[in-house]
Amino acid sequence: MPTKNPRVNIVVEPPLYSVMHDIATSEGVSMSTIARDLIREAIDLREDVALAAFADKRLKTFDRNVALSHEDVWE
Repeated sequence: MPTKNPRVNIVVEPPLYSVMHDIATSEGVSMSTIARDLIREAIDLREDVALAAFADKRLKTFDRNVALSHEDVWE
């Protein structure tokens, strides 16, 4: 079936292939779908780590004395 989405070819180690195959079989989906979903999850996790690091940096420099109150922001 042709698709408009770009394609990516990957090479994985046999143990990883086996796990992906087992997941695809148990969920009744293609290996391609499993690979896509796992890549999405990995990207989401990387984004979460980056945002957490940003939040930690902001928290370390937070000064309640100069912070705006909720009322100040939303007036």
